[in-house]
Amino acid sequence: MEDKTWRWVLLTAIAPVAWGSTYVVTRNLLPAESPLWGGVFRALPAGLVVLLIARTLPRGQWWWRAVVLGILNVGGFFVLIYVAGQRLPSSLAATLMSTSAACMMLFAWLLLRRRPAPAAALGALVGLVGVAIMLGADPGSADPWGIAASLGAMVASSIGFVLTVRWGGDIPALHMTAWQLVAGSSVLLPAAILVEGPPPPLDATTVLAFAYVSLIATALAFAAWFTGLRHLPPGTVGVVGLLNPVTGVVLGVALAGEAFGVPQAVGVALVGGGILLAAQPARAATRAP
Repeated sequence: MEDKTWRWVLLTAIAPVAWGSTYVVTRNLLPAESPLWGGVFRALPAGLVVLLIARTLPRGQWWWRAVVLGILNVGGFFVLIYVAGQRLPSSLAATLMSTSAACMMLFAWLLLRRRPAPAAALGALVGLVGVAIMLGADPGSADPWGIAASLGAMVASSIGFVLTVRWGGDIPALHMTAWQLVAGSSVLLPAAILVEGPPPPLDATTVLAFAYVSLIATALAFAAWFTGLRHLPPGTVGVVGLLNPVTGVVLGVALAGEAFGVPQAVGVALVGGGILLAAQPARAATRAP
């Protein structure tokens, strides 16, 4: 049973690793002035692909629930994270988003009445210390609008993910993924047309970049994340999300030439330790009779 818990943790980890990679892709390969169209190009193809696989439409109250969750987890989230990815270094944008670990625990406590396990809370604290060390290493790169967008995306998605757990315990992960992506992009599309006008021109490199963020960092990542939310406590899933800044830091260094020194190394180590701590209550719950 313990090995099965770790399999759920590893499957869930696909999501934050993929999401962490979107910052460097967005900052270096996608058009900077089209966050609404960027959200559409990311969410709509992914949603249609997953919907074709799931072959199931929402029923009853799930029509309005899908819209609410689609706005929180997809529409608003993708636009804000696109802005953050354009205005902040990859490592900094991903690092700010990692505060969702504590945020998810708080909303799970308020909305689901799930008090965070001590080990999960300690894991989040250790991970956030690591995040603070990485963030404090380069304060001059902090664009205020980028920080605001990143924190707004974190709050919206944390509420959305907790509501997904509250409402969707009996909904398969593929269905949940498809409905939210299609609903979120359906809200984004008219907003993009009204605010930004025609879609921006795309060259071959940009098309490939959007294909990656849509199919891998969205369709696959959301399916993995929602599967994790079905099998692990929200607090544990939130701490696994700390892999987001680790990925952002590593790719920012490897592909974009961003700085990496002792503070970043210490921060990455603390994030890893926080994930190991947070996995303890999940294993204990799995062993319980």
